[in-house]
Amino acid sequence: MGSLHWDVLGLYREMLKGMRLCAANQTSSPMSIGVDTWGLDFALLDAKGVLLGAPFTYRDRRTRGAMEEFFSRISRGRLYQLTGTQVLPINTVFQLYSMVRDRNPQLEIASDLLFIPDLFDYFFTGVKRSEFTFATTSQLYNPRTGDWEDEIFEHLALSKDIMQEIVQPGTIIGELTENLAIQTGLRGVPVVAVASHDTGSAVAAVPASGKKFAYISSGTWSLMGVESQAPIIDEKTFRYNFTNEGGVCGTFRVLKNIMGLWLLQECRREWAKAREYSYGELIRMAEDAKPFGSVIDPDRPEFLNPADMSHAIEKFCRVTGQPSPQSIGQFVRLILESLALAYRHTLDQLKEVSGKLIEKIHIVGGGSQNHLLCQFTADATGLPVYAGPVEAAAIGNILVQAMAFGRTSYLEELREVVRRSFSLNLYEPRHTSDWDEAYERFMKLKQM
Repeated sequence: MGSLHWDVLGLYREMLKGMRLCAANQTSSPMSIGVDTWGLDFALLDAKGVLLGAPFTYRDRRTRGAMEEFFSRISRGRLYQLTGTQVLPINTVFQLYSMVRDRNPQLEIASDLLFIPDLFDYFFTGVKRSEFTFATTSQLYNPRTGDWEDEIFEHLALSKDIMQEIVQPGTIIGELTENLAIQTGLRGVPVVAVASHDTGSAVAAVPASGKKFAYISSGTWSLMGVESQAPIIDEKTFRYNFTNEGGVCGTFRVLKNIMGLWLLQECRREWAKAREYSYGELIRMAEDAKPFGSVIDPDRPEFLNPADMSHAIEKFCRVTGQPSPQSIGQFVRLILESLALAYRHTLDQLKEVSGKLIEKIHIVGGGSQNHLLCQFTADATGLPVYAGPVEAAAIGNILVQAMAFGRTSYLEELREVVRRSFSLNLYEPRHTSDWDEAYERFMKLKQM
């Protein structure tokens, strides 16, 4: 009652509709199919491969308190040491624990756990596998051993047998089943395990040259990090709560999840009850608003899934002794300035934990269209910002499929294709000194 679920069968029907349209409108079949989705969520199947109900979403409130309770079984430090995964209450491990705690009957008959993109691959091919980049987000995977972590499953009191063999991005899972070939008109089409966590695909498509860059995959979440040839799991990454997520070609994405444009999306949804504003209108109102009125810490738990986001922001301002926003433009500017300040904070931490010289920031995804956020990011960090492409996850998905068939061979070549194919917008830093006082206020909030 009142739980949040994904309509995965509805999504599957839409995928089949798209495949039928593809077969009808193309003179030849597509070379392959690849699926990437949001992270963390999963489905359970019984011994006959039947889906056991609609999967929960990670924002469902069933996980409230689950993280803290699970730490009575295994310490936060030990869990991080085993996985190198940012500790967040929405992680797969805590979702599973909440089901164990609540004695969810699905677990009694579950034979297999499939993450959401793996579920669609299974629907397409009948083959059950788990893709590497997604597995590493779950906090069930040990990047040192390259396998699911036994100790965590012992503390969950679950059998590791429900998990699948892990495959790398670019692995061909199988071909569309005969039944789907008949339904869609696509016969003999392979399904490729791409970087199935959408951020993995997006980062693969970051059009960077060289190594001295940080990236922000900007959308509902902002995922900010650097690329590494190995996971970085130490006292500092634990203290700063960085995650080590798998990437393409054996890389790791050392990054932090920042709340992102979810705050603006939720405010806009509430404002639409009175009037629906375009994002262009909201940005113009923010440009006209006074800068640095108040700041928030976007990663505070009260912003994860409040009943009313604008009220949550107003309350935070009151509690922290700041003036509440009085207009829509002030709300929007507060959100965007606060995100840019969070990026500056994360950038400082990234430099410290990685030891890398970072000379530029690449923003990809939907947020790269927000010119005000891109400029604020350049101003706050003092680094040039390169924005684009917008559909980075889809581009990375396609290029990993090409890699599976030898059309591209390595990550630098893949990124060169992106650079040649898309124009980028450059934002140079300006008025950087104006951001220093706001950053001091932001850091005081982080310590509260």
